[in-house]
Amino acid sequence: MNKTIIIIGGSTGIGKALVEEAAKEPSNKIVAFARKDDLMRENFKALDNVSTYHLDLEFFDEKKISDAIANIGEIDILINNAGYLVKNNFDKLSHEDLLKSYQINVIGIMQAVQVIIPKMNPNGSHIVNISSMGGFQGSVKFPGLTAYSTSKAALCSFTELFGEEYKDSGIKMNCLCLGAVQTEMLEEAFPGFEAPHSPEEMASFIYTFATTQGDFMNGKIIPVSQSTP
Repeated sequence: MNKTIIIIGGSTGIGKALVEEAAKEPSNKIVAFARKDDLMRENFKALDNVSTYHLDLEFFDEKKISDAIANIGEIDILINNAGYLVKNNFDKLSHEDLLKSYQINVIGIMQAVQVIIPKMNPNGSHIVNISSMGGFQGSVKFPGLTAYSTSKAALCSFTELFGEEYKDSGIKMNCLCLGAVQTEMLEEAFPGFEAPHSPEEMASFIYTFATTQGDFMNGKIIPVSQSTP
């Protein structure tokens, strides 16, 4: 396939599984960013086509991304998988809770896209944002997830606006709103809930979507769920 793929949020859960899925194709070149870069180094030490770098979207550092991608050529796929969840009733959310949720879940992603855009393949590249069914308009909502779900809804809106602004370029952006996947984040939000899909199963779907659907849609918000949540 010979794709250069960036994955932001690649240390655990779906992100870890995404890196492993993309690395199955030996000709792919994967650049993974996460706050837990030591964990990524351990997880992917046997994968010759994976490079890992530290990136904490809460304290965004443009130079960390620009230095990492300076010599990798054109980028074909960017998957924005980073996420932060705080569960608390609305009246108990602190100013810091709200700022951190929005910085990691949408603002930091927008900042990363700004840095990466000049390196995207102008002849056909695909940016996939990973949102949540909690941020999908009209979906069932759950108490305690105001900061998380509203910031993920903002990521959906960004996708639509980017799609319109860049519709005449070769860069397409779409957003997948995921339902329940058996991850640490799900366990934190819904203790004891058994999700219908594993991180590996969802990673396979996301990878296939990212590598095959950029020519068919742009600026779209797509629910990916069989359950509530």
